[in-house]
Amino acid sequence: MSNSFSAPGDPRTLHARSAIHRMAASPIRDLADVAMGRDDVLPFWFGESDQPTAPFIRQAAIEALNQGQTFYTQNPGRGYLRQAVSAYLGRLHGVPIPEARISVCASGVTGLMLAAQLLLDPGDRVVAVTPLWPNLIEIPAILSAHVTRVPLVVREQRWSLDIERLLDALTPDTRMLMVNSPNNPTGWVISDEDIQVLLAHCRRHGIWILCDDVYQRLLYDVRRPVAPSFLAHQAPDDRVVSVNSFSKAWSMTGWRVGWMVTPPELQADLAKLIEFNYASVFEAVQRAAWVALEQGEAEVAQLRQRLAHTRAVLVEALSALPQVDVPAADGAMYVFFRVAGHEDSMALAHGLVDKVGLGLAPGRAFGPESAAWLRWCHATTPERLLDGVARLARYLDAPQGRG
Repeated sequence: MSNSFSAPGDPRTLHARSAIHRMAASPIRDLADVAMGRDDVLPFWFGESDQPTAPFIRQAAIEALNQGQTFYTQNPGRGYLRQAVSAYLGRLHGVPIPEARISVCASGVTGLMLAAQLLLDPGDRVVAVTPLWPNLIEIPAILSAHVTRVPLVVREQRWSLDIERLLDALTPDTRMLMVNSPNNPTGWVISDEDIQVLLAHCRRHGIWILCDDVYQRLLYDVRRPVAPSFLAHQAPDDRVVSVNSFSKAWSMTGWRVGWMVTPPELQADLAKLIEFNYASVFEAVQRAAWVALEQGEAEVAQLRQRLAHTRAVLVEALSALPQVDVPAADGAMYVFFRVAGHEDSMALAHGLVDKVGLGLAPGRAFGPESAAWLRWCHATTPERLLDGVARLARYLDAPQGRG
């Protein structure tokens, strides 16, 4: 039997098309998949609460199943859920968001992919504010578009946007701007002033704005009900697509359900894409999502208060370690930090798992500009967080952790 390998262009070669074959797997998944089965590991690598979905939300799905609601539904989602999303967004942003602009999607990341399928052609230029969740960056690559990265900066010990640098990058040949705020992984939150500047600039040049709004309710200042949003400032004919999810604010990560807000002119084409991707979202999941919107505001408020507290606990404990730098941020559910003398976050993340059983997401997963950083999801108990910090301190005090 021959042990020779065929060349990539050889018809005998078995692999996906080039854009997919060349794509790297998620470093977060690579790390977590290796260590997930270990009982001694404290996992903080994924962006989700350690609390299950509230019982009254789960019960809505159980009742739908018991009623035999197991059939196909409309491509853009049930009317009752789209109406509920419309009313919710109107209350939240103080402007009407008609049902005609809303589609239910099978998770936030699916909504992001649908938006890209709607708007991007091969070779299109996309500008992204980074560091950024790797899925968002790879979606244009899957469609053979090209991404230009504009990194956030740390100013006065706080994550900030260099708005002039971003405007310079948004040239007339740009097809799309991608903004995730509150940002995963940094927690940066865009300002209303910057939203208005970007809207005006993108209007002039016909640039689409794709907003990943999944964390918009998760602000550490619990007096603010929602983060600044393009939805609150846009005109009806603006080229803005907002994607949101029930995963974070309602602790429904495993349910895979979200929504999209688009100009009404895109709805017919979006319905076609939904049909050809997954047809429709399961009825029982839509029932649960509807109940989350109708009855779940107390759950959201409780999570927001919890996250504000656990972030404060984690930042205080990390800041007490002399090697650790923790810039301030205003939202999401993460602390993004770096350790002096450790420029390779992949090596550090693997060392923390192997030596002290601490599971953190390597910053390299979010882009080259954050290769020296680590992301820590703090949607858990203060006790677990302090245990994790103690493990980090133990690693840094050992010979292998001294840079």
